[in-house]
Amino acid sequence: MFGSGGVSDGYEIGSKRPRMMESGPYFAVRSSGGSSSYQTQGYDTSYPPSSTFPVVRLRGLPFNCTDVDIFKFFAGLDIVDVFLVNKEGRFSGEAFVLFAGPMQADLALRRDRQNMGRRYVEVFRCKKQDYYHAIASEVKEGSYGSVDHRGSPPPVRRKRSPEKERMEHTEILKMRGLPYSVKKVEILKFFEDTVSVKEEKIHIACRSDGKATGEAYVELGSVEEARKAMSKDKMMIGSRYVELFPSTPEELKRAASRSR
Repeated sequence: MFGSGGVSDGYEIGSKRPRMMESGPYFAVRSSGGSSSYQTQGYDTSYPPSSTFPVVRLRGLPFNCTDVDIFKFFAGLDIVDVFLVNKEGRFSGEAFVLFAGPMQADLALRRDRQNMGRRYVEVFRCKKQDYYHAIASEVKEGSYGSVDHRGSPPPVRRKRSPEKERMEHTEILKMRGLPYSVKKVEILKFFEDTVSVKEEKIHIACRSDGKATGEAYVELGSVEEARKAMSKDKMMIGSRYVELFPSTPEELKRAASRSR
């Protein structure tokens, strides 16, 4: 199904009761002597509640890892954003995961050293500055620059891809890299200084469980408007830079079918 963008923006502390970790075949819990608790290097299994920005850092991820894999790894927890760290155009094996609240982040730490495929993944605390620095670094193609740690990094335009210039345009654009909490009103605001978009022409893609995929499709009034809207490619919504791609009615229908 396509979502209406009803997930709350950002996060609210205590807005949702955290769900405890569900066991499953996707990840294995390391245990000793029949106990599910264990001591990991540098971290205490007690994990005192955190009052800080609810973000954790992952290291040792498989190089074919996707955000869907991370959703599965943290099954049962409420994820607001996943940022896969790339270096020189390649995935580095690290990621930042922002949760709906501090308690969710604390529960995520309990999955330190659990397996994703054949690799165990380190999960550890990090600072809000680290999260924003990583985003700013990728947006600015290797330079951190100035980041306001009290909010999102400033909008920065990246170079357009020549492949996109050669793609055939229709009146439909695909958006990728959206915050998982994005609402239609944010997409309207994203395009408001470039083209006119109707709210009912915005389709936020969701998985079968109702969670957003980070993609959306926007129907414009004409091919010319779609071309004009492409000027917003690699601009920011919240802390994420958003990629735009020419799409087709057929791709929109397939995405709707997969989401049911």
